This record gives sequence, structure tokens and C-alpha cells, in this order.
Amino acid sequence: MSDRMKTYKTHPMSLVFNILTKIAVVLTISVFVLIVGYVVIKGVPYLKPSLFAKTYTTENVSMLPAIVNTFEMLLVSLAIAAPLGIFCAIYLVEYAKKGNKFVRVIRLTTETLSGIPSIVYGLFGNMFFVLALNWKLSMLSGACTLAIMVLPLIIRSTEEALKSVDDSFREGSYGLGAGKLRTIFVIVLPPSISGILSGVILAMGRIFGETAALIYTAGTIAKYAGLTDSGRTLSIHMYSLSNEGLYMNEASATAVVLLAVVLLLNGLASLVARKLSKGGN
Repeated sequence: MSDRMKTYKTHPMSLVFNILTKIAVVLTISVFVLIVGYVVIKGVPYLKPSLFAKTYTTENVSMLPAIVNTFEMLLVSLAIAAPLGIFCAIYLVEYAKKGNKFVRVIRLTTETLSGIPSIVYGLFGNMFFVLALNWKLSMLSGACTLAIMVLPLIIRSTEEALKSVDDSFREGSYGLGAGKLRTIFVIVLPPSISGILSGVILAMGRIFGETAALIYTAGTIAKYAGLTDSGRTLSIHMYSLSNEGLYMNEASATAVVLLAVVLLLNGLASLVARKLSKGGN
């Protein structure tokens, strides 16, 4: 009798949890394959060159302006949220004293913010960035709103990644005479870079798929947009086409492109995370 079977015989609940875990894995993979398969089957037959025309018209309903706007929104949002989130997590883990009430308030705030529906963020962005600051419906208003949305996610993932680094690394660095800042950037950050990028990857996925918040802040105009211009992202483009009810096939094709872009970016980000993690080790 193998060691595993002896363990299951001694602790029957281990066998139950093992079976439940495998069932959960199979169900998760099945749901993923089902969703991807459905989107691909419904959308791939309707992919055509006119959907990637340089200019949007009611005849070609080109998604190219929306693709460009989506990457613009992604870069601006991450440029705001990633540094703020990472440095906030560094403060919470490396500088703040344990048991500090201010730290507890920050953590409670981030947990609360992560549970707020996106439509609430959209209404806040509309009232604050669009109306109060008079930025109007613009890519900048949408990017700042999305930055606030993904900030808790980046903070929590970075915080957990930093906590996973053993304290003996820090103590050894201090023992060799290194300062606090040098210890953080040379000793602590390299081993935790994979976990930090995991949070950034999740933030990227949320930015790509967000619709409700951007309708009230960025607008739905189908054109190439600067930071101060109103424009639609790929998810809003898909929503607008399906909402009109006249371009359902084109909306399905847009869903395929959106899914492909998200999977490609996640794959590239994961590859970079693995490379950086190996380099840090």
C-alpha cells in the first residue's frame, strides 16, 4: 500500500478534499473552455478586414479606433495606479509600525474599495472628474477613474508579495550595513516581482473589460481620442454595437478580438514576470 493510500485510510477527509479539489479544477477549466469556445465560435466567422479599417463609419463599424483608445486607457491608468499602489504597499510592509492604527485604516479602506461596484466608480468619476474638475467626458477622466478602481487590487497583491519575502533577507542586509532603501530595492523587491506583476496583470484585465465606469467618464464616441477627448474603448465598442441591436455579428467579432488581446497581454506579462523572477533569484 502506497504512502498516499495509507494517509487516506488514516485520514478519510483528506481523500474527500482531494476529490473535491480535483472536481473544482475540472469545473474551472471546463467553464473557461466553454466561455472561450462560445466566443470564438460566435465571433470568428464574422471577422473581416473592414472591422479594422482606419476610420469608423456606420457601414464598417471599425474597431481599430477603439483598440488604440483601449491601449491608451491601459497605459495611462497603470501609469497612475501602479506606482501609487506599489509604493503604498512598500510603506505598509516596510515602513509602518506593526499595530499602527493608520495602517489598519488604510487596509480597511482598500478592502472596502475593492468591493464597490464599478457603476459607483463611474458615477463618482462623472461627478468629480467630469463635472467638478471640468475635465468633461475624456480619456483622462476615464483613466483616473480606472486607476482608483484597480488601486486596491495592486496594493493588496504587492503587500502579499512583499510579506512572502523572509525577514532573514532583510536582517542579513541590515547586518552587512545596507540602508533601508537599498534593502528594499535590492533585496526585497526582486524576489517579490512575480507577485507584484500578478496584481498588475489582474488590473490590466479589469481595465480592458471595464464598461460601466467608462460610459460615464470617457464617453462612447467612436474616434481616435487624445487625453482630453471623449472616446470609446474596445469593451464599450462591443457594448454599443450590441446595445444598438444592428451589429450583433460585429459585436461577437469584437468580443473575439478583446479576448485575444487580453490573453496575449496576460501571457506576455506572465512571461516577463517569470524572467524577472529568475533574474532576481
